[in-house]
Amino acid sequence: MIKRPELLHIEGLNVSFPVWGGSIHAVKNFGMSLRPGKVTALVGESGSGKSALGRAVMGIETEAAKISGRAVFTDPATGKSIDLLSLPKDGRQIRAIRGSRIGMIFQEPMTSFSPIHTVGDQIEEVLKIHTAMSTAERRKASEEMLGLVGFDNPARVFDMYPFELSGGMRQRAMIAMALVCRPALLIADEPTTALDVTIQAQILKLLQDLQSQLGMAIMLITHDLGVVASMADEVVVMYRGEVMEAGTAADIFDDPQHAYTKGLMAAVPDFDRPRTERLKPLREIQVDTHGLMSKGRAIGNWQAPEVLLSVKHVTKTFASKRSGSFGFGGNSARTVAVNDVSFDIKRGETLGLVGESGCGKTTLSKILMRGLSADHGEVTYHGENGPIDVLHAKGDAMQELRTRLQMVFQDPVSSLSPRMPVQHIVREPLDIHGRGDKKKRQEQVRKLINAVGLPDAALMRYPHSFSGGQRQRIGIARALALGPDLLICDEPVSALDVSIQAQILNLMKDLKQELGLTYLFISHNLAVVNYMADRVAVMYAGRIVEIGPCETIMRKPVHPYTKKLLAAVPLPSLDHKLDFGLTGTSTSASKKIWGKQFIEEKDSDNLTHIDLGGGHLVLAQKNVDARELSA
Repeated sequence: MIKRPELLHIEGLNVSFPVWGGSIHAVKNFGMSLRPGKVTALVGESGSGKSALGRAVMGIETEAAKISGRAVFTDPATGKSIDLLSLPKDGRQIRAIRGSRIGMIFQEPMTSFSPIHTVGDQIEEVLKIHTAMSTAERRKASEEMLGLVGFDNPARVFDMYPFELSGGMRQRAMIAMALVCRPALLIADEPTTALDVTIQAQILKLLQDLQSQLGMAIMLITHDLGVVASMADEVVVMYRGEVMEAGTAADIFDDPQHAYTKGLMAAVPDFDRPRTERLKPLREIQVDTHGLMSKGRAIGNWQAPEVLLSVKHVTKTFASKRSGSFGFGGNSARTVAVNDVSFDIKRGETLGLVGESGCGKTTLSKILMRGLSADHGEVTYHGENGPIDVLHAKGDAMQELRTRLQMVFQDPVSSLSPRMPVQHIVREPLDIHGRGDKKKRQEQVRKLINAVGLPDAALMRYPHSFSGGQRQRIGIARALALGPDLLICDEPVSALDVSIQAQILNLMKDLKQELGLTYLFISHNLAVVNYMADRVAVMYAGRIVEIGPCETIMRKPVHPYTKKLLAAVPLPSLDHKLDFGLTGTSTSASKKIWGKQFIEEKDSDNLTHIDLGGGHLVLAQKNVDARELSA
């Protein structure tokens, strides 16, 4: 048997960046090999040097970086080997390889695409640089690749701009651009971070199919061991620029040797672990809630009703900008974002709200926070001073709502002002609502920062000097400043590393226990919700399709959409790989049929929630017997 040469051999690679008074070593004496036709996963937390390694190999790292070592690429088409690091970054040789023989998918497709050029122009540009095709041939090849990555109408997508596509569709277009020249090696830098689990599964299946068709190798850069278990043949674990452990996927998952690898695996929430068992992040957060609002102080001698927030028949529609003059084009042109949604949030519980992007979760959260107005429905907050109509509150009632309902946002970078130090960010709610004098406010800010595990020294720093997990802790501290009853958490951990995610989830559980908080926890990841929630509501196309106790939803789901979400969660185990047969079909198709007991979306007036007992409701036809669904 003839042994094929290594496609890419990296040896003694070092990448460092100059800083005031010295330098930061992002990659240290790194070595690994990629074989043709194989998926090699590079695993580690943010800041471990994974992306710096990928950029160094591609020759696109900043000019300030100091790079040494060897990265020998052997082109299967010609059999010639060349050290990529020895080539001038803008020379003819590296440009002939970059984009043609080695492609790269970047982590954030929105910032990777030019907003002023169409998708087709940007894909076609790769062919213009590397081939001698005519304009018509380039368009044909680009449309073929867009069709290959899953677009139903490639000709239409070719003429669209990036902002017209969803996150998952933009990532597909990015893959088309990286693969249009049929490269031998694809470097995929966090290709599914922050995507819905179902969209993530579609992207992973797409990469798997394309790898098989094109016979290419993939360097998969990720922090998600669940993704690695479903995709990788070989795994390299990286920490602070160095290799901690390397081997086949079976070696790493069945018999991990290094403590860091074991720590990454212990930080991932999964369905096999008991829900009461605490996640084990690599670095724990020490919570100190002394001096903050307590359970007794929150309720006092008042007999609190069981339901804290009641949502009844809430509906919200948006007019399309193409529907007519100024968006007023009649009901036929309106998009239903939230469709007759009803549920209760009980005092002291965590209600998980799950579903894909575009299902209406964030729109609903904005309605509850009065960021958007509902078309129809009722939202009632049951507070100490009596019930308040959330959708129509004014004056003192509105001021009370602002203190009792708070929100933790998905992106801590954009939700924190870059021009304000942490102490001003956290103190701002206290200033607005006139809580105490200046000295008391400053003391309260210090207690809030300590409560989320940050030191006093953090108060004078600006958000850019913190990691993603630390910024999210600052957002949580700000949300707690006014002593709220309910925290609405909109995807608070979707873009964080698994270890940082474990930190934040544990922190939120600790704060709930210490302060008697109530959470509406919005997420697309059912494994995370399984760890956090007491009850779960599953949202699809603007409607709650299933709601019930967490154990029931996770162990005995009834609605096919819930089953699909569960099947799309990647788990760090070779015994629980993603079933791409269940997750590969997009749920954005215009016609959705859920089996004989469910019904097409266009007939939604004939739908109702059927009680299966124990608070378990499922959306089905009005004439369906609950016994049929239970069976």
